[in-house]
Amino acid sequence: MLATKQDFYRIQKLPPYVFSVINEMKAKARARQMDVVDLGMGNPDGATPRRVVTKLIEAARNPRNHRYSQSKGIPHLRDEIVKRYRANYGVELDADSEAIVTIGAKDALAHLLFATVGPGDVVVSPNPAYPIHQYGVIMSEGEACMLPMPDSATFLNRLEHLYKTGKPPRMILISFPHNPTTTCVDLDFFRDIVRLAAHHGTYIIHDFAYADIGFDGYQAPSILQVDGAKEIAVEIFSLSKSYNMAGWRVGFCLGNQEMIAALARIKSYLDYGVFQPVQIASIIALRECEEDTKKICATYQRRRDVLVSGLNRAGWPVESPRGSMFLWAPVPEKYLEGGSLEFAKILMDKALVAVSPGIGFGPLGEGYVRFAFVENEQRIRQATRAIQHFLKQA
Repeated sequence: MLATKQDFYRIQKLPPYVFSVINEMKAKARARQMDVVDLGMGNPDGATPRRVVTKLIEAARNPRNHRYSQSKGIPHLRDEIVKRYRANYGVELDADSEAIVTIGAKDALAHLLFATVGPGDVVVSPNPAYPIHQYGVIMSEGEACMLPMPDSATFLNRLEHLYKTGKPPRMILISFPHNPTTTCVDLDFFRDIVRLAAHHGTYIIHDFAYADIGFDGYQAPSILQVDGAKEIAVEIFSLSKSYNMAGWRVGFCLGNQEMIAALARIKSYLDYGVFQPVQIASIIALRECEEDTKKICATYQRRRDVLVSGLNRAGWPVESPRGSMFLWAPVPEKYLEGGSLEFAKILMDKALVAVSPGIGFGPLGEGYVRFAFVENEQRIRQATRAIQHFLKQA
C-alpha cells in the first residue's frame, strides 16, 4: 500500500494553510495582468543597507568563507549583538553562553521549542498569534494553551487565573509589539510576567521581531531589562525587519543560559549555521546601520498614516497602531457573518487588494483582517481608493 501524506504523524497535526487561498487568488489575478496591491504577507519591500550588501560581496569572494561555519554563529557576530543590547537596553550578556545566532527567528523559535518542550508540557501564548507560536508547540508534542488577548491587561489577568486554577505552564511564549494585533506593552507588563513566571518555575520566550518598529515616540522594551529575567527568559531578535534583511535569515536567541545551551545542542545536530559571508555582513548591519533602522521605522510610520487615514475616509473605522508593521482591522459589520476569510476573498476579487484573514492567526483572530505596510505610499493610496469604491458600491 502506498503511503499518503495522511500517514505522516506531524503533518496530520497541521491544519490547511488559510493564507494560501488568498495567495492563489492573487497569483491568478496577476496571471491575467491585473494590478493587485499586496498588503498580505509581512515581507519587507525595502533594500538592505548598501554597506551590508557590499560587505557580503567582499566576504563571498574569499574562499575561506565557503566552508562550514559554526552552528551557534561566529564569535564576532555574537559579540556585536551583545554590544547592541548593552547600548540600546542597558542589558549585559555573555556572548558565549547567553547568545546564539540562528537561521532567522523561526529557526530560533521552532528549534528552541523542540529542545525544551516535551509531551504534555503546557505552553501559554496569546490568541490570535503568529502561526508558528501555536503550531511550533504542537509539533514539539506540547500542549498549546491559547489565552485571549484583546489587550495586554486581559492576557495578564487570564494568565494569573490560569496559575490559580490550572496546571502551571512549562513555558510562556509572547511577542510584543504583537503580530497580528499590534498590541504594545511597557516594561511594567514584562515585570509582572517575569514575577509570575519566576514564582511558578515557568520559562519565558519573548519573540522580539518588531523590536525597532515603534511609532510616535514609542520604543519597545526588551524583557531582558527586567531584573532577574535572564534566570527564566530568552528573547529572540531578528535582522529581518530592523535592517530589511528578511531573506538573509539571520536571528539571535539571547538570555537564559540553560535554554541557550539546549538550543545550541539541538542545532549542533541539525545545521552548520548561516553562510559565513552573511554572518560577516550582519556584523556591519549591527555595527554601522542604526540610522538605517530609524529610517526604516519612519517609512513604516508614513505608510501607516496613509493607510489609516485612507481607510477611515473610506468609511472603514480603524485605530492607528503604535508598533509593528501591521494594521489589525475589524471586518466591517456588514461582512462579519461571512467571516474574515470570505471578506479577504471579496477584497481580493472586488478591490484587487490582498490582506491576511484573521482566522489564519487562530480562532480569536476571526472578525479581523491584517494589513502589512509592504507597499509604498502611492500604492497604499491606490488600495484605499479601491476599497472606498468597493464599500460604496456594496
